Amino acid sequence: MILALSVVIVILVGVIFFQFHSRRSHSKQLRHLRSEIERISSLATNEKLLLMTDDRELQSLLMEMNRLLEAQHQMYSDYAKMEMSMKKMVSNISHDLKTPLTVVLGYIEILHLDPNMQADERQRLLDKVHAKTKETLALIHDFFDLAKLESGDKEIPMARILMNERCSTTILDYYDILTEQGYQVHIEIPEHPIYGFGNDEALHRVLNNLISNSIQYGSLGKQLGLTLREDDASVYVDIWDRGKGIDAMHIDHVFERMYTLEDSRNKSYQGSGLGLTITKRLVESMGGSIHLRSKPYELTVFTVQLKKVKY
Repeated sequence: MILALSVVIVILVGVIFFQFHSRRSHSKQLRHLRSEIERISSLATNEKLLLMTDDRELQSLLMEMNRLLEAQHQMYSDYAKMEMSMKKMVSNISHDLKTPLTVVLGYIEILHLDPNMQADERQRLLDKVHAKTKETLALIHDFFDLAKLESGDKEIPMARILMNERCSTTILDYYDILTEQGYQVHIEIPEHPIYGFGNDEALHRVLNNLISNSIQYGSLGKQLGLTLREDDASVYVDIWDRGKGIDAMHIDHVFERMYTLEDSRNKSYQGSGLGLTITKRLVESMGGSIHLRSKPYELTVFTVQLKKVKY
């Protein structure tokens, strides 16, 4: 009897010792994990937690912690990119606002200092002041439009759009300008009705931006086209030109805020760098997508894709 009790006591002591050792080991492992989490979080690195253990629950906890650390790192990375983008945008907007405002101030000072200026010369300067003021106002409108789109404050009601009519009306608005500049205009719009799902006003602005962009950057090719096509699920509008195009290294960046090509500061290619960004946001707000392919001096195509509506 005494022997049996002794064996039971020994077993109980062993169990208690094992539990104590196991708990102590768990506590040590948890302290190590806490220390590693604090270190990784403070340094904002992309490291993962590593721990040798046979405990399935602890392994599951480790996996979840690593997922959280990965999400945190992605958040830090996204924030850093956004901050850099915002700094660049503010810097570029400051530059683009400063330039026309400085010119306006210069013209006004000339007018102020020379009260006896000839009437025709005074009118010429006033016309320049008016043009530069409109340029500045357009940039400010673009900036606030983009801010509203990205914050979700701009409401875009959706409805069925007769794509044939929207495309033909928009391209015809530019027909006189294009023919005066010697462009060959190619319009391919099917005779049967094609309906897309979107916002007519937003689509009108998208097409205007893309056509203006093709005129601005594709002038050397003297050709511009609009093609409307469809498949079972989507409608597509291609705006294309045969101008200088966009090199492969720039294609992935043309829709970014304030991104402009090297010659965009050239007087012949001035732009705020917001037009294509606004275009992309508008298309996405309609549940669509926009794509670009380009081979310089051969073919540059912007394609807008929207959901198709059965008629």
